[in-house]
Amino acid sequence: MTVNTQVLNDVTAFIWQEADLLDHKGYQEWLQLWSDDGLYIVPAEFAADDNYEDTLNLALDDADMRRMRVARLEDGESVSANATGNTVRMISRVRVLEAGDDLVIARCAMTLNEMRHGKLVTYPADVEYQLQPSADGFRLARKVVRLMHADSFLRTVSFIF
Repeated sequence: MTVNTQVLNDVTAFIWQEADLLDHKGYQEWLQLWSDDGLYIVPAEFAADDNYEDTLNLALDDADMRRMRVARLEDGESVSANATGNTVRMISRVRVLEAGDDLVIARCAMTLNEMRHGKLVTYPADVEYQLQPSADGFRLARKVVRLMHADSFLRTVSFIF
C-alpha cells in the first residue's frame, strides 16, 4: 500500500505528541486526545488475538477508566502513584497500515524506559493506533500496546499508559 507522505508525517507527529505528553505527565491533555468511545488496551500476552473483551488484559480502559486512572496518578490515591517513575518513550518504525477518511490505522515500535527507585527498566512494545481524523488532527479510537514480556514478570505497572 502506498501511503501519502503527509498522512505518515501527521500520524508520526501525533504519536510523538502523545508520547511526549505521557513522559511529561500531561495526563489531562492526553485525555483530550481520545474519542468518547476510544479503548486503551494492554493485552496480558504479546501474541494475544483481537478478542480483548473475552481475554485477560493488563488494561482495557474506556473513557471512565482512563479518567479514573489519571485521577489516581494525579491525586496520589494509588500506592503506585506515590512512586511513579520518570519515563522516556522512544518511538520508531511508524507505519500507516490503512488510511481512510474516517479511520487511519498505524503501527509502531515503542521502547518505554522507566527510572523508578533508582533502577532503569525497559519495556519494548508493538503499538497499534486506530485514529479518527478530526478538524484539529486525530482522535484516538483505539490504542493497543503489546508488551513483549507482558506474560512475564512486570516490575511495575506505573508505565501503563
